[in-house]
Amino acid sequence: MGEELIELKFRIYDGTDIAHSTYAPSMTVANLKQKIVAEWPRDKTIAPKSVKDLKLIHAGKVLENNKTLADSRITIGDLPVGFIIMHVVVQPATGKNKTEKSKEEMQKLNSCGCVIL
Repeated sequence: MGEELIELKFRIYDGTDIAHSTYAPSMTVANLKQKIVAEWPRDKTIAPKSVKDLKLIHAGKVLENNKTLADSRITIGDLPVGFIIMHVVVQPATGKNKTEKSKEEMQKLNSCGCVIL
């Protein structure tokens, strides 16, 4: 017999639920993120550019891309509503150039221009 499917909804920053569907426990978190990016509402001001910009949170834990739903222990169990809501956080990846600039800026901000007489 096949796998028991898991019904999931993904809640984004403004409370909207997207990508409501059933998923196989063998599906990876990275594949889920690809589906979320593809189905992201176009009218939202904050949107992920790629899978790297997303974090999925379930039961207070950030899910790892290489793990499956089963590995992440996502099961329906005795839920009264019959589906699971995961939170989606958009956090654009920062490039190395931005990090280097911010370090330089921090050094300028932290340099002391005091003169003691």
